Amino acid sequence: MDTGFDLRKHGGVDVFLRDCPTRAVLELIASKWTMLVLVALEDGRPMRFAELRRRLDGVTPKVLTQTLRALEREGLLTRTLYPTVPPRVEYRLTDLGRELGGLIQTLTDWSQANITAIRAARREFDDRAAQETEPVRR
Repeated sequence: MDTGFDLRKHGGVDVFLRDCPTRAVLELIASKWTMLVLVALEDGRPMRFAELRRRLDGVTPKVLTQTLRALEREGLLTRTLYPTVPPRVEYRLTDLGRELGGLIQTLTDWSQANITAIRAARREFDDRAAQETEPVRR
């Protein structure tokens, strides 16, 4: 499959190819819950599972667990288990995770700054789509 300029010839990767390792990282980062976890932890303060779950309205325990494990596996956060009764677990971003969290925070800021324009565009699109699907009256 020709995807244009092939970085593999120059020692890089080609994210447009299905076997590219970078694609798996992008898929993880593009997840809504990954982005929100990164932003929630971006201030550097460790958080416990229950804190994160309360902060991320709507996330299920299963999805949060899967997201945290994936982020830990990729080196974006650390999980620290304290040997107390009951056990206490805290999550904190690594340096790599904080760097990515800053980028995600920039996207979050952009989204918040432009939500009015986005909503207006959405309404215009929906209005046009509704007009296009109405039967023509003669």
